[in-house]
Amino acid sequence: MIVGVVTEVKAQENRVGLVPSGSKQLVDAGHTVLVQRGAGLGSSLPDADYVAAGAQLVDDAAEVWKQAELIVKVKEPIEAEYEHFRPGLLLYTYLHLAPLPGLTQALLDAEVTGIAYETIGGADGVLPLLVPMSEIAGRMAVQVGAHFLERANGGRGVLLGGVPGVNPADVVIIGGGIVGRNAARMAYGLGAHVTILDRNPRVLQAIDDQFDGRVNTIMSHASTIDAWSARADLLIGAVLVAGAAAPRVVSAAHVAAMKEGSVIVDVAVDQGGCIETTRATTHGEPTYVVDGVVHYGVTNMPGAVPRTSTFALTNVTTPYLERIASKGAEMALSEDPSLAAGVNTYRGKVTCEPVAKALGHDYTPLHELL
Repeated sequence: MIVGVVTEVKAQENRVGLVPSGSKQLVDAGHTVLVQRGAGLGSSLPDADYVAAGAQLVDDAAEVWKQAELIVKVKEPIEAEYEHFRPGLLLYTYLHLAPLPGLTQALLDAEVTGIAYETIGGADGVLPLLVPMSEIAGRMAVQVGAHFLERANGGRGVLLGGVPGVNPADVVIIGGGIVGRNAARMAYGLGAHVTILDRNPRVLQAIDDQFDGRVNTIMSHASTIDAWSARADLLIGAVLVAGAAAPRVVSAAHVAAMKEGSVIVDVAVDQGGCIETTRATTHGEPTYVVDGVVHYGVTNMPGAVPRTSTFALTNVTTPYLERIASKGAEMALSEDPSLAAGVNTYRGKVTCEPVAKALGHDYTPLHELL
């Protein structure tokens, strides 16, 4: 198979979809790897490393898209890339289609097979290709939250850990999954007072065990969100429904009741955000203010630490990529239910039920099309 790697064009996105060692594995297995010149530079991966791994450098992104049977990326294509879509093309990347009707329609119209990292997984609910970026985003949420709590950056002027004689900041995390737990780990490590809200008692029990009771756990419902959002110095949105638009669990009224200069980091912004006042931002212009509350809504948070993120991501994406390339898409999808769960579009149909529901499309189970 001819596998193509293009430079990411989303604003301030410096990750790359394949590292040189992954290229070598594919080349050694008999595949061709085309890499756009400079694609890895943002992650400190020079072109020479790809050449040494057996990849072929191509100057023009359009030529990579044209020649490749499978394009491996990091982020969803932006509108300028839609012109490269064609029937039968395999696109392997994060897609986050639920809040993106334009991209979804473009994939359907061109009959692209869209395999989304964020929905690959098993019946146990584990999403292995989402885990490493969720770990990074959760840890970064506290890091950037602390930064924007500084007065010079628009915040209340609060130090997360406080000092002797002065209370630490209140960090409130809504959602106890991978993002929430990693955010709690960072915030607790900095000495903040940490509270996690979740709807699942077993999740709260596991968090209580993990932190030996030193992180506050609260059952999430309307009244507790009302109380704890108002108390927060830093509010982190960490709610995920795989493939679907994130539920808006924090309302505009909740935000209006928050402290002047408090900070919101909505990690669920890729799926539309779990806070009503959230909108997507970029690393270049990461924040805006609503009702005196600083909002951070960068949709590619891990792109700020691209070398760490690229290696963490490709550790988990490359084995699936090798399987697709070696067996062909249909056989690989037929044999591996977890990989098949990643297919969001196929032969002009939406094959991911949460995406279909979010965008009002008909849902067609993939097995009916294979």
